[in-house]
Amino acid sequence: MKYGIDSSTHSPPRRGTAGELIQLKSSREIERMAAGGQILAAAIAFVAERTVPGVSTGELDGLAEGFIRSHDGAVPAFKWLYGFPGSICLSVNQEIVHGIPSPTRVLQEGDLLSIDVGVKYQGLYTDAAATVPVGVVSEESLRLLAVTHAALAAGIEAAQPGNHVGDIGAAIYGIVSAAGMTVAKDLVGHGVGLEPHEEPQVPNQGKPKRGAKLVPGLTIAIEPMVNLGVSETRTLSDRWTVVTADGKRSAHFEHTIAITESGPRILTLAS
Repeated sequence: MKYGIDSSTHSPPRRGTAGELIQLKSSREIERMAAGGQILAAAIAFVAERTVPGVSTGELDGLAEGFIRSHDGAVPAFKWLYGFPGSICLSVNQEIVHGIPSPTRVLQEGDLLSIDVGVKYQGLYTDAAATVPVGVVSEESLRLLAVTHAALAAGIEAAQPGNHVGDIGAAIYGIVSAAGMTVAKDLVGHGVGLEPHEEPQVPNQGKPKRGAKLVPGLTIAIEPMVNLGVSETRTLSDRWTVVTADGKRSAHFEHTIAITESGPRILTLAS
């Protein structure tokens, strides 16, 4: 058991290949995560529909919080998590992750906006992200979105029982490198469920059959963060916003998935 959870409805922890404690989820917990994931997916769609030139990221954040809380038992998972002041992360153009929503950050025609949302529902967490265009964007930006989305799909397809996290990273990196782009250095996916961030880490590059083994009951967030330029990053003075070192654009797509006997199950899909 972990944190006093009833073992009759919860799987016991197991050790990963590097010795990290990996918490498997019961079928009942996975169903609860899927229910929360539907709310999360709807929240991303709700924000994306309202992502237009002239809207501020602060306004979108307030709309997202209201939408999530309108569902009984659901709260924004990121609100004050580690001190983060927003309900969701909204990152623009060269901002990769952890952009702080602000009423003074007004979106412009041609921007890209990464919408990263976490939901806590009935005590369990899910995490997902999508990057959307603001109005009409360049062909280069559209290609960045397509490559990042394809990388996520490849990572999910590689998340088969018996594979390892290295298989996920290798699949993602293969798509990204073939397109002449890079994955954001030092930023990784992660386990999720009982906590917003759990073991194992899920890097966006790796070698097949390396790292923690993927077994039924494991729930992870797979999230390629892809840059048009260099892989290096830096963090702004707000101590949250991570940006590309060269100022070129980045995109971010993410799903929470469960490893099942029959393959990966996406838990953050709209109903």
